[in-house]
Amino acid sequence: MHTNHRRQFLQYVSLLAGAPWLATQQAWAADAYPTKPLSLVVPYPAGGASDTAARIFGESIGKSLKQQVVVENYGGGTGLIGANKVLSAQADGYTFFHGSINEVFLAPMLNPSARYTPKDFSLVAPISEAHIVLLARNGLQADSLDKVIALAKQSSAKPLTYATVGIDSIYHLMGEALAARVGASLLHVPYKGGAPALQGVAGGEVDLAILPYQTSFDAMQTQGRLKVVTSFSKELPTPLAHIPLISQSQQLPDFAYTISGGYFVKQGCPAERVTLLRNAIGAALLNPEIRARLEAEGRTVAQPTSNQAAANQAFDQYLLRVGELIRTVGRKPVA
Repeated sequence: MHTNHRRQFLQYVSLLAGAPWLATQQAWAADAYPTKPLSLVVPYPAGGASDTAARIFGESIGKSLKQQVVVENYGGGTGLIGANKVLSAQADGYTFFHGSINEVFLAPMLNPSARYTPKDFSLVAPISEAHIVLLARNGLQADSLDKVIALAKQSSAKPLTYATVGIDSIYHLMGEALAARVGASLLHVPYKGGAPALQGVAGGEVDLAILPYQTSFDAMQTQGRLKVVTSFSKELPTPLAHIPLISQSQQLPDFAYTISGGYFVKQGCPAERVTLLRNAIGAALLNPEIRARLEAEGRTVAQPTSNQAAANQAFDQYLLRVGELIRTVGRKPVA
C-alpha cells in the first residue's frame, strides 16, 4: 500500500474507533442491506389466503431488493406462533411478517398466553383489505345468509358449527356477533389456518366456515363440494361481482366486515432498512399484474405508503377498529 494511502487508511480506522459503535453499525447496515435472503413469515399453513398473497408479494419484493424472499409458514395459535417467530428474530429487516389484525392486534389483546403487544410490531406498509365470505357444506339446506340464520334458529338443540382459522380471530368474533345479533346458537370449531378450515367445510366436518375469499372457493362450488353463501362486504372487486353482498340480506344488511393486512417488522428495525422494504412493497402494489392477481384472490389492494408517519397512522386506525370489534362482542382486552 502506498505510504500516503496507508496513512489515510489508518486515520480512517482511528476515526471509526472513536465513533459510537451503534451509529457506525447502523451506517454500515444501511449501505449493505440486504446481503442475504429475507424470511417472510406467514402465520398459517401453506395453501390459505395469506400464503397465496405472501407468495405473490414475495416474488416481487425479492426482485426489487435483488435477494431471495423465502416464505416460511408457521400455523397454529391463531397466528401467535408466526408472530412470536418474528419477534424472536433480530430487528434487522431480514425477517418480516405477512400479518393482519388477527395476529398483530386481536391475539395479544384477547389471549392471555400471548407474550407480546401490538406495539412490539411496526407497520411497514398496508397491502390490502381481504374480503370475508360465509361458506356452507354442500348438503346444508341453505343458500343465503337469511336461510342460514333461519336454520340456525331451528337447530338450537344441535347448533350449526362454523370453522375459522382459530380462537379469537376476527372470523371467530364475527360468528359470535352474528349469533348474538339474531338470537341463534353457533358452535365455533377452530382450525390451524384457512386451508384446513376450508377442507373441514368441504369435507362436511363442519356446517359453515367464515374465511377470507380465495379463487379456489368458486372451483369447489362448481364441483359441488361447498357453497359460497355471501360476502360480508358492502362492495367487491370486479372479479368477485358474482358473490352476494351482505346488503342483500334482509336480516343483517349492515353486518359488514373486511380484514386489513400489511407487512410488519419487529419494533426497532433500522429506519433505512424499513424504507427499502417499504419501497419494494410499494413497487409490488403499483404493478398492474400483481394488483390483478390480488383482486382475483379477493383483495382490495392498497396504494403505496409514502413514509413511516403514514404507516403509523394506519397502525393506529387498525388498533381503533379492533377495539370497537372487541367491544361489539362484549369482550374486554386482557391488557
